[in-house]
Amino acid sequence: MGKTPAVRDRVETPSGLLLRRWAGLDARPVMTAFADPLMRRQSEEAIDSQDAAERWICEWTERWEAGSAFAFAVVDGRGVVLGNVAVGAIDRPHATGWVSYWTTPTARGRGVASQACGALARWAFDDAELFRLELGHRVNNPASCRVAAAVGFAVEGLQRQKLAYDGVRYDVELHARLASDEEPSLQAVW
Repeated sequence: MGKTPAVRDRVETPSGLLLRRWAGLDARPVMTAFADPLMRRQSEEAIDSQDAAERWICEWTERWEAGSAFAFAVVDGRGVVLGNVAVGAIDRPHATGWVSYWTTPTARGRGVASQACGALARWAFDDAELFRLELGHRVNNPASCRVAAAVGFAVEGLQRQKLAYDGVRYDVELHARLASDEEPSLQAVW
């Protein structure tokens, strides 16, 4: 297995958003974000208490220290948490990683996910020395698809009935972006 490179833990976007490592002081915003019905399925454990939110942050911190995954709080100029972007499932020998993202209800529809995901991708290529980034979204989530497309993740296929929630199966569309792909222009997103 290859050595984990030293990486920056803060990234600024051209629009003024800041990606920074999650910290203990973020437990309340994490708990609030996961109270949203759209977010409840985004974690294996229910994030419905201060302790659960602190465990969620601690797990990401441990993964960061191990070099196996990197998660960033997305914050505005006032320090308000607007979402999360992460690259995990890192396979060093093949220089690949799996991208995920979410935003708080107040940040949705404002280009926050696209801006943050674009910055994360550039960081993953430059700092984490990855070559291929992958992501997937339920086909009934067009907003997530728009984010992936806006930041240059090309559609690569469909995983039929991959996910199951409350007894309903969902298809997942796969996307990928390579370090050698042309940098997308995000002006139309925000």
